[in-house]
Amino acid sequence: MLAIESSCDETACAIVDGFEVRASVVASQIEVHARFGGIVPELASRHHLTAIVPVIEEAMERAGVASFAELDALAVTDGPGLVGALLVGVQAARGIAAATELPLLGIHHMEGHIFSALLGDHERAARPFEPHLALLVSGGHSELVDVRGLGDYAILGATRDDAAGEAFDKVSKMLGLGYPGGPIIDRLAAEGDPAAIAFPRAMLSDSKNLEFSFSGLKTAVLVHIEEHGQPASRGHLADICASFQAAVVDVLVTKARRARARVGRRRIHVVGGVSANRGLREAFAAAAVADGFELEIPPLRYCGDNAAMIAAAAAARIAAGARPRVDVAASVALDDPRLSLS
Repeated sequence: MLAIESSCDETACAIVDGFEVRASVVASQIEVHARFGGIVPELASRHHLTAIVPVIEEAMERAGVASFAELDALAVTDGPGLVGALLVGVQAARGIAAATELPLLGIHHMEGHIFSALLGDHERAARPFEPHLALLVSGGHSELVDVRGLGDYAILGATRDDAAGEAFDKVSKMLGLGYPGGPIIDRLAAEGDPAAIAFPRAMLSDSKNLEFSFSGLKTAVLVHIEEHGQPASRGHLADICASFQAAVVDVLVTKARRARARVGRRRIHVVGGVSANRGLREAFAAAAVADGFELEIPPLRYCGDNAAMIAAAAAARIAAGARPRVDVAASVALDDPRLSLS
């Protein structure tokens, strides 16, 4: 399976055999967007255009695939994401499919992230797909999903405003730390005191509420900066980062634990770009020991957007006899009926 991912600011191609990754290539656009403090959609689309062919060629070379004739099928992310960015990957995949007559599958970006925890390569064994609770956390998504089976996803709670990754980026911008904010804040948080500032934990008092809200937390950081000024020392900066990160992590872990107890799953998978956060990984590891559940978090190389996860999701659908068509959609929910196998 050769898969292409271009939903946002990463141009990626991978070749996967089942859940085993033979090659995964990702061309990042961080340097392109860093000076703007966030992703500029038009620039993202233009850079996908220049990167898509070299990335495909590199993936095939790394995998030892000499021609498209050695492939069984193609897959591509067809939503959700930036329309212009999606179209670059989709049109490239359609072109290859037309030239080779290989079957082409359209895959939901977040379904891909669900499969990222199952990928195997020369450093780890592939994991089997089975029902679990998934926490999907990225720059654009914060969702708790009951994964009941392939194509059978029930969204238990989602963000009402900013996603967790978006909040990291915006707070980083407030502090003048640059983009992307998640890795920068994570590094500084390791030096600070997470109890230094009592930032709010939104919607934690209602044990039945599994939704998220990070806009109030973001505002609380802004108010702190307005009242105390920009941090005058690295220690103060680290304390702000640690306190902010602790508030995000506390909400994510607490709600995931509640959701797991509600649906009765024995496993939690934490996936998406924010799953690379060390504070979040450590907190979930501690929660797994305390509550006695199994925990899966992808290796760092598969936390962010990549095409290997798209290929794995497509391989699972082919094994189940499904051939989802490519249908570009900037916004489509994971529980959309079009994803169902029934």
